[in-house]
Amino acid sequence: MMEGSSAAPLELGTEKIGTLLRRYAVPGIIAQTAASLYNMVDSIYIGHIPDVGSYAISGLAVTFPLMNISIALGTLVGVGAMTLISILLGQKNYQAAGKVLSNTLTLNTIIGILFTVVALAFLDPILYFFGASENTLPFARDYMTIIILGNTFAHLMHGFNGIIRCSGHPRTAMGLTLFTVISNAILDPVFIFGLGMGIRGAALATVLCQIAALGYTLYFLADKRRFLHFSKPVFRLDGPVARQSLAIGVGPFLMNVAASLVALFVNQQLRKYGGDLAIGAYGIVNRFTMLFIMICMGFNQGLQPIAGYNYGALQYHRVREVFVLTAKWEVLVTSLCFLVSMLIPDVAVRMFTNDPELVALSSKGLRIMNSGFALVGFGMVSSNLFQCLGMVRKSIFLSLSRQLLFLLPLIYTLPLWMQEKGVWISFPISDTLNIIVSAVMIVSLFRKFNRLQDGDDSSELGGAV
Repeated sequence: MMEGSSAAPLELGTEKIGTLLRRYAVPGIIAQTAASLYNMVDSIYIGHIPDVGSYAISGLAVTFPLMNISIALGTLVGVGAMTLISILLGQKNYQAAGKVLSNTLTLNTIIGILFTVVALAFLDPILYFFGASENTLPFARDYMTIIILGNTFAHLMHGFNGIIRCSGHPRTAMGLTLFTVISNAILDPVFIFGLGMGIRGAALATVLCQIAALGYTLYFLADKRRFLHFSKPVFRLDGPVARQSLAIGVGPFLMNVAASLVALFVNQQLRKYGGDLAIGAYGIVNRFTMLFIMICMGFNQGLQPIAGYNYGALQYHRVREVFVLTAKWEVLVTSLCFLVSMLIPDVAVRMFTNDPELVALSSKGLRIMNSGFALVGFGMVSSNLFQCLGMVRKSIFLSLSRQLLFLLPLIYTLPLWMQEKGVWISFPISDTLNIIVSAVMIVSLFRKFNRLQDGDDSSELGGAV
């Protein structure tokens, strides 16, 4: 079936699950891997700026909490919209799906502008609070000022990219992401080194690439020949649709807010017990690990339209089948990250810096932090399944348990007697606890599935149908 066909979503309920997962996950994996490389490219170039690379990469690490808050606001709207649209397409309610699409444009624009105004007004105090020092603040400020000015475009670009993917056009979504990555990799050295802009050049390249991708995205979704397109009025804010979309998006929103809190505590604790270079080491470890997390997110993107559509179509056996297959692949990915972190950490971190002290700190941190990473893929796909089915409370709990219930208390308490090592060792402990909780919740959900036949009312499951 051609991707541009108006009947494209129908295959989600009939095609073999393995075939569908390859069709939808492979573009998602390529796109998410590319997105991870997008961030890694910035870090790699910034880490090699003459004379200031180590402090510049530490300054970049300080920006992670604020960037996570920006991402959280984007997912608050975007993830809820994707989930609703997937389920509505399963119900063949194309008119309602178009209304959700237009609502997404308005909500993301309003939230993006509000965030820009507030963040710029208090940027320096925020960065100090997130762990900046006199050495790293200038780099963090230069980078984030430009990123914040472009954050509304980023919200819209990422949100609509996900909607394009879940509406039956995964290759188009992948192509847009690849465009931003390749163009960013080309512009980065030009702006950073050629024009002498330093860390500001990396930020400017990022924003310009996102604006260009958004331009095509809006053109694509404005095409009335497609079954999903903007409905008139394009700028609309429908109260019930907005509330339902935001309710579903609360889970990933809170997860990203929690990630901001984690990054905040990590930066503050590492600065207290290890100094600015320890924060830079965390930035390197985080960027490397994120590559594997983003691959898992690519699988999750493949799962989302398949699970959401079949749940909307009351085909429970297909929901279960796609979950099991996705979980196997994601565990394989996180196990690979575990092996690299244990066996060759030096090779991984030297991509980002040649500073001997920073290499040593990063290698040690990578080995400790990812010592419990092998089964993290199972936890990720479990949380994503509840999100795809619109099971808001369960998605929120599972999303937050690792970071708020387990990780944050450990980050605060373990360094009291283990110093800097206590920060790093908090991660594998919380990963292990989260995997146990995920397994319990998934077993409970599948037991309920086993009591239902395809076509039975799903109200007892508490989803969004």
